[in-house]
Amino acid sequence: MKQLLAFIKKEFYHVFRDRRTLLILFGMPIVQIILFGFALSSEVKNIGIAVLDNARDVHTQQIIGKISSGYYFRVKQPALNFQELEQRFRAGEIECAVVFPEKFASDLYKPGGAHIQVIADASDPNTATTVINYLNSIIGNYEQELNPLRKLSYRIVPEIRMLYNEEQNGSLNFIPGVIALIFMIVSTALTSVAVVREKELGTMEILLVSPFRPIMVLIAKAVPYLVLSLVDFIIILLLAVFLLNVEIRGSLVLIFAESILFIITCLSMGLLISNLTGSQQTAMMISMMGMMLPTLILTGFMFPLENMPKVFQILSYIVPSKYYYSIIKSVMLKGLGFSYVWKETLILVIMATGLLTLALRKFNVRL
Repeated sequence: MKQLLAFIKKEFYHVFRDRRTLLILFGMPIVQIILFGFALSSEVKNIGIAVLDNARDVHTQQIIGKISSGYYFRVKQPALNFQELEQRFRAGEIECAVVFPEKFASDLYKPGGAHIQVIADASDPNTATTVINYLNSIIGNYEQELNPLRKLSYRIVPEIRMLYNEEQNGSLNFIPGVIALIFMIVSTALTSVAVVREKELGTMEILLVSPFRPIMVLIAKAVPYLVLSLVDFIIILLLAVFLLNVEIRGSLVLIFAESILFIITCLSMGLLISNLTGSQQTAMMISMMGMMLPTLILTGFMFPLENMPKVFQILSYIVPSKYYYSIIKSVMLKGLGFSYVWKETLILVIMATGLLTLALRKFNVRL
């Protein structure tokens, strides 16, 4: 029993001396509790909405006031015409729009009722359906206020249009997120153990005394995973088109170029992790837990970023997969060109360059 207690005491010393173990033991659960407790919510809030009010009467102003009074919507600058609405949808400024006809007030007295056009960005069909339900509820409540005693037959009929996804195919939102997640697993996680594996196997000495320059060693480590990631990407696209009936609206060349850029960013991140860690287990833990969770949570893939507290929205800006997810949705699903995704592309270029530079500088040429 004394020997057992001595070993237990020794293990406690080891745990308390290893800061990385302490971080995994206490830091990771705390982060997960905070994220799952506050960031993850299926409720849709702070959705950008624009109004095209052709009537400009008291009824439309009252409905707009009800829409803006809650926390579900953020009413943007009023639109002047349909062309402006389309541009704002393409730019990602709004997720839905409400259009009032010119004779809205007079149509309330007619048997057919007054019609309202509701347009939603259905590239994320779940969010679009929720937004439509919210607006239907607001319009229904206002209709009840107009008819408290049912003496007058005021009637408002919403006309729904799902933009970019008329069939409400859930795969359209699923595919870009899966692509980002797979790249993160294949490129970052597997590359993160590439250099540290050499250290553990004792073959790093051979690499260091070889005529290879450090950057050549890193490139040699990264190229196989780049090729494998592209093969995975091609397989995913084929399955999406032929199995899930996903229509690729944008340029395939642009999609491949953006994907290669994101893969290079992931590879650079994996190489940096591999150079900073001393064991494969630690490298895999950091890459899987530290990269997969942000990809799942902070990209808008599973849960809308608008629902999250401001601090998590700020944290999402340092997650590369957020920008790639936005690019793929814009190009593949909406058919937009480079002029709409150049900002996200520039951010990925800066991230890839910075991570690759850090990985090269942290590569130790002496053991």
